[in-house]
Amino acid sequence: MTDSPEPPSFRLAYVPGVTPAKWVRIWHERLPDIPLELLQVSAAEASDVLRDGGADAGLVRLPVDRTVFSAIPLYSETSVVVVPKDHVVTAAEEVTLEDLADEVVLHPLDDVIGWDQPPGEPAFERPATTADAIELVAANIGVLVVPQSLARLHHRRDLTYRPVTDAPQSDIALSWREDATTDMVEDFIGIVRGRTVNSSRGRTQPEPERKQRPEKSGGRKPAAGAGKGAARGSSGAAKGFRGGSGNAKGAGARRGKPKRRG
Repeated sequence: MTDSPEPPSFRLAYVPGVTPAKWVRIWHERLPDIPLELLQVSAAEASDVLRDGGADAGLVRLPVDRTVFSAIPLYSETSVVVVPKDHVVTAAEEVTLEDLADEVVLHPLDDVIGWDQPPGEPAFERPATTADAIELVAANIGVLVVPQSLARLHHRRDLTYRPVTDAPQSDIALSWREDATTDMVEDFIGIVRGRTVNSSRGRTQPEPERKQRPEKSGGRKPAAGAGKGAARGSSGAAKGFRGGSGNAKGAGARRGKPKRRG
């Protein structure tokens, strides 16, 4: 006796700061028989996980290698500066990069903004991770510019943040290996794009079923049309009898005069 094959599953990788809960919930509602497995990966390792087949698709930060991956941009994140709550920056609702020119701006090795030139004064040493940089901010060693979702992810009561209006934004995208666009990947694409269950590109609505409806409707139309045509024909004949031709009208006139005289 051979073992039964394992049921299919969809593996979705996602990077820190991304919240896939809404799309996962819709997946479970539409495809309850196909498990969705979540895999959290760092922004740096996301491409390797997708390339090696460790996940079917991923919610990642752009850019990605477009010679290998397909990507659908989903949204852009505002960048913010994380500072201690008593920092001078907190006096304003938002700041610019120029406002940070005299600040020590930490630039962790896992930075996801991708600066051409980081703002402010560089720290003596780059922190290994964003989490390490947050600890240094709490110790008043410097400030940190990150996408807003990462500031929320590493929230501390003694820290706050302000939007940096002219800092680069971080773009989030759904990405997958271009040569591995499976039906399940297409299903998830439909979900993140907001397609309904009855969408023409959804697999949950079989194409043959949609084609049958016009055929049935079309079969009824000729019968209905024939009935109307017959009715119009009868009506037309009646109208023709009452006054359709000159001869009929004349005959009616001659027959009518003797009756009035009598």
